[in-house]
Amino acid sequence: MSTADFIVAIPARFGASRLPGKPLRLIAGEPMVVHVARRALAAGAREVVVATDDVRIADALAGQDLRVCMTRADHASGTDRLAECAAQLGWADETIVVNLQGDEPFAPPEGIRAVAGVLAGGQADMATLGVPVEDAETLFDPNAVKLVRDRNGLALYFSRAPIPWQRDRFGRNRLGPVAEGALRHIGIYAYRAGFLRTFTQLPPGTLEQLEALEQLRVLEAGHRIAVGLSPVPFPPGVDTEADLARAEARFLSDKSLQL
Repeated sequence: MSTADFIVAIPARFGASRLPGKPLRLIAGEPMVVHVARRALAAGAREVVVATDDVRIADALAGQDLRVCMTRADHASGTDRLAECAAQLGWADETIVVNLQGDEPFAPPEGIRAVAGVLAGGQADMATLGVPVEDAETLFDPNAVKLVRDRNGLALYFSRAPIPWQRDRFGRNRLGPVAEGALRHIGIYAYRAGFLRTFTQLPPGTLEQLEALEQLRVLEAGHRIAVGLSPVPFPPGVDTEADLARAEARFLSDKSLQL
């Protein structure tokens, strides 16, 4: 399978707690989910599917070059929603599915392609991306998820804590440059459709519940996650009203974002 042969699936739930109706909130006059879908199409996906539980989101996407899959409203996560979508649409087990969150209106097409390529180029069950941590503030920020990987590019662990821990330096001073190898996780995933269904059948793991990181369920169950380096930075997603205002300003000021 070539790296260009992938589907992007966008889970879009209406009832976000911090930003109600988030997929339909407007950026430069268009719903956020439309911006996200355009990024996916620009990445070269052979198909873009929005998996949603709300007809208002489906209506807002009318006329776009994508498919809408109506799913149940009671899913615990976007991954569960995509598993239902895979079953409904009958995707073959080997189909590469990129899970692009519906609150990523500036997701770079190069990064979307990259995560699909990481999965296609190896034997891991799942793939994701990381970027180097460049400052101690990020390393110690619990909202910035860190990861470490082995020499073959497979994830060893994800954590909200600072990993790897620079024993000698952090004992004296937490400022200054961070050691090479520290990575911040980018929350974009690729799976083969068969493993997507397996993932949702795994019981929640102890580490997953402690860290509140769903991907740890995969590692705890003994499956492999390949981690590639993103070729470009990923701008922040949109979670709050303040994020939405910043996204609007950024879109209007940077013509390169207007696909």
